[in-house]
Amino acid sequence: MVSKRFVTKRLLLLVPVLFGVASLVFAVLHLSPGDPAVAIAGDRASQEFINEVRADLGLDDPLWQQYVRFLGEVVTFNFGESYQVQRGMPVSELLADRLPVTIELAILGQIAGLLFGIPLGILSAVKQDTLTDHLTRVGALAGISVPIYWSGPLLILLFAQVLGILPTSGRIGSAYFIDSTTGFILVDTLLAGNMAAFRSAVMHLLMPVVVLGIYSMAFISRMMRSSLLEVIRQDYMRTARAKGQGSKITVLKHGLRNAFIPVITIIGIQFGSLLGGSVLTETVFEINGIGTLLVDAISRSDYPVVQATVLVFAFLYTLVNLFVDITYSVLDPRIDQ
Repeated sequence: MVSKRFVTKRLLLLVPVLFGVASLVFAVLHLSPGDPAVAIAGDRASQEFINEVRADLGLDDPLWQQYVRFLGEVVTFNFGESYQVQRGMPVSELLADRLPVTIELAILGQIAGLLFGIPLGILSAVKQDTLTDHLTRVGALAGISVPIYWSGPLLILLFAQVLGILPTSGRIGSAYFIDSTTGFILVDTLLAGNMAAFRSAVMHLLMPVVVLGIYSMAFISRMMRSSLLEVIRQDYMRTARAKGQGSKITVLKHGLRNAFIPVITIIGIQFGSLLGGSVLTETVFEINGIGTLLVDAISRSDYPVVQATVLVFAFLYTLVNLFVDITYSVLDPRIDQ
């Protein structure tokens, strides 16, 4: 059972982390070259018009006033309105529309990585130095070494252009229009009871999920193997086998629980990487998630959207790490002492 004191302490640690991220994002944006007022007014606009735009946005205020105003907006979850990406649209609505797309991709990629990574890691460990072990290690090394911007176009070329069995981009076929209830296209198609649209969404998401899952699977597999090998060599494992317990039962009953602790660390880090990797994945497969939103906002100097997007990434990442910490204490109660 997780103690309330442990969870409260971890939640309080989120405050300085998010404050630091917010301050860093504000500093980087305002110290970097580029003027949102010029981007909005256009290169041929007069200086007077640019000054008016700057005044309307509050960018002519002293920097410390802008910083205090920004922190106040963050605390109240009011991220202002978009300058350029969707001019005049509240950033919170923009994020609410795009965020489920990215989270859905990251969750599916993580599930794919877990489904294949953990069994392969266990198999590689229990069959150490066999052909199975060598093949698994080579496959994991290849998965880590292949970048998303290379594997994505390669899969599109093979399965969409050559074989023609999967669509090249998007989340669902253009023939289907599904009302957004949760923002997760697979869930929304099921809620609508449209199985043809569900199959279309599955086919569209298959390649992006595989691209994200390969990278996650490779890391999890390698960590699972090394962690389980270390546990197998412990004295209590030898004692269990000496008492006549079968090797498979010994590994499943006594080894996996302890071997999972470092693996969970990797899973938490990987989820953050999947969110970051979604920027490339969404760009390659033309999916309008929060990753493509961030790239678009940076190119147009849309400060509110960039600040809110980075903060959301940081918040999700810290939440995942909080879940990892809680899982630690469940697997090993000594950790929250």
